[in-house]
Formats: sequence, structure tokens, C-alpha cells
Amino acid sequence: MLASSHGLSMGGRALSEIWRLSAVETARAIRSGRLTSEAVIAAHIERMHAVNPAINAVVVDLSEAALVAARAADKAQAAGAELGPLHGVPVTIKINIDVEGQANSNGVAAFSRVIAPGDSPVVSNLRAAGAIIIGLTNTPEFSMRAFTDNALHGLTLNPWDETVTCGGSSGGAGASVAMGIGTMATISAVRCAGRPSATASRPSSRRRGACPPSTPAHRSSDL
Repeated sequence: MLASSHGLSMGGRALSEIWRLSAVETARAIRSGRLTSEAVIAAHIERMHAVNPAINAVVVDLSEAALVAARAADKAQAAGAELGPLHGVPVTIKINIDVEGQANSNGVAAFSRVIAPGDSPVVSNLRAAGAIIIGLTNTPEFSMRAFTDNALHGLTLNPWDETVTCGGSSGGAGASVAMGIGTMATISAVRCAGRPSATASRPSSRRRGACPPSTPAHRSSDL
């Protein structure tokens, strides 16, 4: 089932608007067989490519890897594998969180080559639940501003009003969800979700992954 199959519907929604479904709705649709993981990921990638240039929320495009993961997810489901609660659900990750093989720049140009040797706990947990990462979202330098701008990736705009900040440090994450780029995003402050009119929840400190594998590189004196 392809995201570009116009005219078909699921629960009154056109398949071309899969990106409008919530994370819960998306997971249920995939689990029930009404949608494939590939269709969902393709729809969100299409949405990302359509709207992200105007707001600069996602600064690392992982479309190719996401489609590979989606096809693998569909094969696993067809083979009768046990499905995680987020099987096939598209998510975005903030660029100050380790994703194996990707730069954890934290919005700092000097850290653009600091490649994460492994996934942070939150990314590992999302993958274990079946989620698929479609991109990495912007943050201010060192993730220490109430707006999202940096010399490496530029300014992220509030999708509803470019004269109002999208917040920080998770402005890219909040803006991406508000515009239907992924059903969920990792953030570090609930207020960042509120500015672009998204919803967030924050776990207790004991359930948050801290000190990712790339952290020592951030403290290196030779950077």
C-alpha cells in the first residue's frame, strides 16, 4: 500500500494524508493491516520534503534509512513477528541525542564531526518499540537558548507565525510535530512543544537517558 494512493480512505482520511494520524492511530492502523509501515513512512517523508524547507525543523534527513527500516518492519510483520507498541511509527530525534552513525552536533559547528558510536537510551528504547527515525531536529547552540538558531543549521521558524519563536531548546522537535513531520519527537522541555501548539510529556529523571556515548567528545580539549 503506497502513500500516494489517492482516492482510497482509512477511517474517513485519504491515504495521501496519513501524516495527519496520531501516533496511536498510526500504530493501530499498521498493526491491524490497514496500513503498511512503508506507506506510513513514505507519507511522512513526503510531508517532510513538502513543508520542512519553509520552517527548517528537520536538519538531517534520514529518509533512505527510514524506508529500508519500514520495509524490514513490513516483512517482519508478514512473518508473524511480535510487534512493538510503536511498530512502524515515524519519529524524529533532536540533534543533541545520540543516534548511532550520526553527528551529535548539539547545534555547534565545531561538533559537526562528533559521530555517535551508539544509540542513546531513549533512541534504543524507541527502536526496541518499533519506531522508525525519519530525521534529526534542530536545536540552538549547546541547546541553551529559548529560541532555535545556530551557525551550523540556521533558524527554525514557528510554523504558525514566523514572528514568534518556536521555542528552545527543542524548537525543531516541536515545529516538526506541529507540521506533521513524524508522529512524535524527542524534546528536553515541555515548553518547546507549547509554542508551536504541540503536546508533550516529560518522564521522571530516572527514566531519561543522560550522558550519551558521544558526550566525552564534547568535552575534548582538542575540538
